[in-house]
Amino acid sequence: MTTQTTTDRPIVLDLQDIHKNFGSLEVLKGVSLTAHDGDVISILGSSGSGKSTFLRCINLLEKPSQGRIFVGDDELLLTPKKGELVAKNPKQLEKLRSKIGFVFQNFNLWPHKTILQNIIEAPTQVLKIPKAEVIAQAERLLAKVGLSDKKDAYPDNLSGGQRQRVAIARALAMNPQVILFDEPTSALDPELVNEVLAVIKELADEGRTMLIVTHDMRFAKEVSNTVVFLHQGRIEEMGSPSEVFDNPKSERVREFMASHR
Repeated sequence: MTTQTTTDRPIVLDLQDIHKNFGSLEVLKGVSLTAHDGDVISILGSSGSGKSTFLRCINLLEKPSQGRIFVGDDELLLTPKKGELVAKNPKQLEKLRSKIGFVFQNFNLWPHKTILQNIIEAPTQVLKIPKAEVIAQAERLLAKVGLSDKKDAYPDNLSGGQRQRVAIARALAMNPQVILFDEPTSALDPELVNEVLAVIKELADEGRTMLIVTHDMRFAKEVSNTVVFLHQGRIEEMGSPSEVFDNPKSERVREFMASHR
């Protein structure tokens, strides 16, 4: 696999022919996607189209049934087991996961740890960065997401929007090559959505590489350089926001866009 393109932007993530079966149900039917450094790729589609499953297959939160996964120059080594592909080398999986940030729909913060403790856990335990250095970085990240005053609070004392901003700071603390967002605003009250989207937009403006599963069409159009539309486990259409939103080629995409105006 080459890591250079005509734009000289290296490939950060390369997903080739990803399939996923749950028993006899084939949810993903061969999805391939390449993300270059600085790409912001929004993944759209109706419920059940395979969006979140695809995202979770990237770091083996769901184990694909078929396919290849490259992170930078490294291919994730996979081996078949009971109809799924599992990591051949757990240490390699841990290394590659450290390069892929994941922001969950429901935050997944540890309720018994303070906000600061949530953010410093992985860099100290996985990357073995000295604690004082990690704390200083965590404080900078909390300032970045507007939560400097919440470092000693616990997740249950925060609003949903604040918890999601903490989750973003926690992902950033690992300095990942790419960040995956799985419907980051769908669990939030409507008035809290914009505070999270503003942080994600700032990351996009900084040139962060991100894959975002979202139902927010306006945001996807504004923040993405590439939009992917999944339908029944396959990529139905892929292109720039203007192509997919304003001039879709697929009848299914046209119907979807018309229903979300």
